[in-house]
Amino acid sequence: MALLNILQFPDPRLRTRAKPVEVFDDNLATLVRDMFETMYEAPGIGLAATQVDVHRRLLVMDVSEDKDQSRVLINPELIETQGEEEMDEGCLSVPGYYETVRRAEKIRVRAQDVSGKVFEFDADGLEAVCIQHEMDHLEGKLFVDYISSLKRDRIRKKLEKQKKIAS
Repeated sequence: MALLNILQFPDPRLRTRAKPVEVFDDNLATLVRDMFETMYEAPGIGLAATQVDVHRRLLVMDVSEDKDQSRVLINPELIETQGEEEMDEGCLSVPGYYETVRRAEKIRVRAQDVSGKVFEFDADGLEAVCIQHEMDHLEGKLFVDYISSLKRDRIRKKLEKQKKIAS
């Protein structure tokens, strides 16, 4: 297993729209394991392949307290949404920043597992928010796109400054 590099805003690669996963093989299984290791180490509750510069429709997540409920969603799609809720969100690609985002309160998701088998399930609360957040990454969208351009520019400038200082 290997830790992967997480792209940080405003890296333009984060704006790439992911393509469907078509090959379900050992390379995909290895990528999934590496993404979980990277997410847990970061630490985070979700990670989209786009964030590690792999532009395929794949995300991993685990919103449990004990980090024992890992979930892989390949080629995920929302097939139903209900209600609205607001929740503070953060992102491994926008470290140290949290903003309130409005999303669907309940969702029904269809996806494939690492072997390509299709499944569906319902999610709400933090799990629903995490899935929607990670699916946004697969569309090249970030949670900072939901806030004012003034706030987004301020975050971008601070992260660029931190990156300069670090290098």
